[in-house]
Amino acid sequence: MRIPLMLRIALLVLATTGFYTYVGQMVPQKEVQPPKETAIGSDMSPADMAKAGREIMEGKGFCLTCHTIGKATGPYRFPDLANVDVRAKTRVAGLNDVEYFAQSMYDPTAFVVPGFPPAMPPINKPPIGLTDKEILCVIAYLQTLGGTTTVTLQTKHHYNSGAAAPVAQ
Repeated sequence: MRIPLMLRIALLVLATTGFYTYVGQMVPQKEVQPPKETAIGSDMSPADMAKAGREIMEGKGFCLTCHTIGKATGPYRFPDLANVDVRAKTRVAGLNDVEYFAQSMYDPTAFVVPGFPPAMPPINKPPIGLTDKEILCVIAYLQTLGGTTTVTLQTKHHYNSGAAAPVAQ
C-alpha cells in the first residue's frame, strides 16, 4: 500500500513538532525576577555598606555575571576579584584603591587590565545605572577583598566630587 505524499509530509511535520515539543519540555524553566532594591541608609557603617555592596554586585550591578571571586582555574571573562584591594592600591600610579575602583566603574576604559577586553560598561549609566551611593557600597565590598573597608557614604573621589578625572601617569 502506497501512502500519499501529502500524508507523509503531514506525518513528518507532526512527528518533528512532537519531538521538539518533547525536547523543549525537558529544558528546565527558570523564572527571572528583577533585582531587588538594596536599601542604603545615611547612617550605614562601612561593614553595612560592604554587605549592601555584595548584594548590589550579585543583583542590580550584574558584576558577577562576568567577574569571579576566588575562582582557581578556568578561563576568565574579566579579572577575578579575589584580593582585588591589594592589586588596586598599585595598579595605576597616582591612584589609591578608592580612586582606582571609582575609575574602573565610572570610566572602565581608562585603564584596562592586560589580557582582558575593554568591554565593561560604565555602571553609573544605563543599562545598569547604579547611583553614587550604590557605587560607594560596591567599593566598600571590594575593599574587603584583600583589605579593610575605609569608605563611608561621605567619601569623595574624582567622579562624585565634581573634580576632573585623574590622569594616570
